[in-house]
Amino acid sequence: MKIEYAIIIKNKTRLESLIERFNTKAQAQFYIESSGGNFQEYVAEHEMFYQSFFEVQNKLSKVVKNKVIEREFVPSYIFSENNLIVVVGQDGLVANVAKYSKNIPIVAINPDEERYDGVLLPFTVKNFLSGVNSVFNESFSSRKMKFAEAVLNDGQRLLAVNDLFIGISSHSSARYKIMLNGKEETHSSSGIIVSTKTGSTGWLSSIFNMAFGILGEADLHYPKLQEEDLYFAVREPFKSIRTQTSICGGKLKKGNKLTVESLMPNNGFIFSDGIEQDFLQFNSGATVEIRLSDEEAVLVVN
Repeated sequence: MKIEYAIIIKNKTRLESLIERFNTKAQAQFYIESSGGNFQEYVAEHEMFYQSFFEVQNKLSKVVKNKVIEREFVPSYIFSENNLIVVVGQDGLVANVAKYSKNIPIVAINPDEERYDGVLLPFTVKNFLSGVNSVFNESFSSRKMKFAEAVLNDGQRLLAVNDLFIGISSHSSARYKIMLNGKEETHSSSGIIVSTKTGSTGWLSSIFNMAFGILGEADLHYPKLQEEDLYFAVREPFKSIRTQTSICGGKLKKGNKLTVESLMPNNGFIFSDGIEQDFLQFNSGATVEIRLSDEEAVLVVN
């Protein structure tokens, strides 16, 4: 396979988003500082990101043609099998890009090791060319990232690298029927989280942190997931005359599925990987099946 183009994907920094919101850097600074915030933290983060980004771009340009795509355009961008995807950003950006990568190798770079954990960012600005060259030579090592998949009864579909959220886009309770292994319940809750192994250290872990905190448990024992497991957890399930709380969490093995029927006349939705813009409407009449997808993403590792 001949790589003709590297597609560099980045996201706006927090400073860029602030300037977009307030029109000028000075107005953004006034707003943050008048609220007691530290504007220089935004500036330092922005400068560090672009120092790394320009170094990546400069090094990559010496070995392959490339172009830059902003995160917001990724869902509509059509990747070619002759592309190499290079992500410069946080872990969440890798997760968002992976859903559209179509098995194209992803070289993910941590631009700021002091700020980002880098669970999905195996490369740094200093060593990422080794990953790029290994793809050119077809000798790269990779981690296969499994997706969770939501499929509506009208055929619409949504993938998630980290997690899916099924609920309501407000602070009111989500109402739905939940079905697992032949058992059915009616729920009133704050929604359902369905996590992959990749995402299990993120949003899902916070649910266990909360539970252990309430119980006063100092030693946390998270569930051990295999690559082909999903784990679901119902957030704040409420038990009443009309609602039950027996199906509140568990593993979904490959081939198994969780079925949810919406009882919400409006504002019901399903979104993936913490990106609320990446969603399906989930109102009364809609039923969704949650399962492990056959698709996967290819993350190049060091």
